[in-house]
Amino acid sequence: MPAPSSFATWWEQRAPAASAAALATCTLTVGLDLAGYEVLSRVFLGLGCAAWLMLAADFTLRLLRAGARWRVQVRMPSVLDSMAAAALTTVAATAVLGTGFSAAGSPSLAATLLVPAVLLWPVPLALPAQDGERRRPGTVFARCVATQGLAVLGAALAAAESAAWLAHGALVLFWLGLVLYVLALARFDVRQVAEGLGDHWLAGGALALSALAGAQLLTADSARLYLWNDDALGVLRTATVTLLVLALAWYAVLLAAEFVWPRPRTDIRRWATVFTWAVSGVAALAVAAALDVGWLDGPGEALLWVAVAGWLCAAARAVTAVRAGVRPGPVRSRARR
Repeated sequence: MPAPSSFATWWEQRAPAASAAALATCTLTVGLDLAGYEVLSRVFLGLGCAAWLMLAADFTLRLLRAGARWRVQVRMPSVLDSMAAAALTTVAATAVLGTGFSAAGSPSLAATLLVPAVLLWPVPLALPAQDGERRRPGTVFARCVATQGLAVLGAALAAAESAAWLAHGALVLFWLGLVLYVLALARFDVRQVAEGLGDHWLAGGALALSALAGAQLLTADSARLYLWNDDALGVLRTATVTLLVLALAWYAVLLAAEFVWPRPRTDIRRWATVFTWAVSGVAALAVAAALDVGWLDGPGEALLWVAVAGWLCAAARAVTAVRAGVRPGPVRSRARR
């Protein structure tokens, strides 16, 4: 029986966490479109599609090959938690990719992506935590990220298709996502601020994605739909602005922590950091457009370009890791001398 290739082994070890790379890439698509860089946005949309297809193919192959091994693995708490976090991040990536297609003028493709995202979302969401009361890393916020990703796509489609029911469904998801964030924050290990290897940034990224969802809900309203009355509109505006302020505060705290406690080690979890940088810029741009706050455009675009630079660094490190992973090692003869 032939041994698996070095690349196959490398990918097997990293695929569960690679969904954050697809999520970061798709988020940049939305942000660059908001900033007016249409061509660059389409480039990242293509890259996001490629990353998403790789994840879909990997997930399908894992299901086909699992058999009895799958039943053994799901009994392992650490494996089950990792699978749930990866599935939730994939839901968010699917939803944000759909938002990118909606922004590119393809609402039908966006609606097509909404279906598998909605169908997959409840499964990992319903899984109970497998580690009791132990404090968790940044992946504890994956439930909030997945839920708010669906809210973002639902609101975008509601605006594109003039579908009030989609907007109302997205509003329910928006508030549910905030509840999930509070529950996650109670279980988050604050020591990750000093020790985390990248996914701890989701503490701020989940709030930024929530602010983006709020901005999308505000933008979806129109004289034709009349989604929100004055009271509801005021509450939604206040919540959206508050979420953006809190997200930017997390950004400042986590960035300062990176200088106080440097972490030079390269880790695939850094894609979660890139996602947070990207969604923070996108949220600022979306709130600026939704509430007509022009002075937010500058900071939002600056944060977006920081995320692009971070994406390029993370991509370069990933390419280097792939080359190192597929490079054949020395072959040792087992023959007796």
